[in-house]
Amino acid sequence: MKQYLLNVYQHDGDPPPSVDLEKVMRDVGAWRQELKAAGAWVFTAGLHPPSTATVVRLKDGDMLTTDGPFIEGKEHIGGFTIIKVPDLDSALEWGRKLTRVSKLPIEVWPFRDEIEDR
Repeated sequence: MKQYLLNVYQHDGDPPPSVDLEKVMRDVGAWRQELKAAGAWVFTAGLHPPSTATVVRLKDGDMLTTDGPFIEGKEHIGGFTIIKVPDLDSALEWGRKLTRVSKLPIEVWPFRDEIEDR
């Protein structure tokens, strides 16, 4: 079984008035329950707004910290789920299901195998 990261991308600011956020959250909860029932769920977390992020970087031998996200844009990672499934096709299917219920873009990203890191 391989692990995959499902990143949830959302627009900065409040959702548009046309989005029924309560329904979306109910549907995402049902998706998570389905994921757990399938034995594919590992971990899920939501993130605070990008304004709460801090970037730490080394520049010319000095450690610098900057408020805000590393990349400024109109979208940000709002949360993520780590899943454990047999292959990329399975991970993509869970990503498609999450896109359907959340109405947001989902980035499906494989973790490296431990063997690859040696």
